[in-house]
Amino acid sequence: MTDKYAVIGNPISHSKSPQIHTMFARQTGQDISYEAILAPLDGFAATVERLRKEGYKGCNVTVPFKFEAFKIASNYGFEVMDAVESGHEADAVNTLLFKDNKIGGYNTDGTGLVNDIEKNFKIPLKGKRILLIGAGGAAAGVLHPLLEASQSPLAIYNRTLEKAEGLIKKVTQHEKFRLVSIKPVEFGKLGSEQFDIVINATSAGLTDSELPLPATIFAPGALAYDMMYGRETPFMKFARANGAAIVSDGLGMLVEQAAESFFIWRGVRPDTAPVISALRKLQ
Repeated sequence: MTDKYAVIGNPISHSKSPQIHTMFARQTGQDISYEAILAPLDGFAATVERLRKEGYKGCNVTVPFKFEAFKIASNYGFEVMDAVESGHEADAVNTLLFKDNKIGGYNTDGTGLVNDIEKNFKIPLKGKRILLIGAGGAAAGVLHPLLEASQSPLAIYNRTLEKAEGLIKKVTQHEKFRLVSIKPVEFGKLGSEQFDIVINATSAGLTDSELPLPATIFAPGALAYDMMYGRETPFMKFARANGAAIVSDGLGMLVEQAAESFFIWRGVRPDTAPVISALRKLQ
């Protein structure tokens, strides 16, 4: 019998997840179906419950439901995989597993980002100077895996200092990060600092908004990474014009986080490289 999965969001028509998981299933010989489901803004919980009753095995969750998905998983007996434990710390999850009348909640975004950088770009994060732009849910979802991989000082650059400080306070409550240097920096106050990796975790690209970054921000050989995908954002244009050696959108992260979800559901880890390549050709 074909096992059913879905991605839930609002909006959802733009989602590439059905294409990605269909390619994963074909590659690994898994008998699954995968569809995109539009949930009403006030109907996420009801949608999840309907899918469970209809025999779905799990689902991905995208904006604006990741925080609500965390609450649902918590209420149904929260489960955490070591590889993606950032879901618990971020209070947001993007993957739900329906099993034994429980809902397991996971956040695979951070693992997807780290895998894209280290595996696909062949850039080891350990010891790198990292600047993370933004302090919202997207930044919170990737912060722990970034810190674990880099084990080096990291700066959070945000419009309001208080929000960056709040995120830092939360992450440093975790024992293994208490000795890691994480500093908040308010927009416009970076000075002459340079970074090896600059990651845009804001939604500025959606509105074609520019970020207040100094032209000297990129160290020699730097990677500029926008977690948005499917378009050349102002951040990416700025990076190309100001010395970033490598500039990328977040398509690879999208595929890599999907692969982590697929592994949680099916116990099989797909090869992401051909899927990323196929999607790039469609852009």
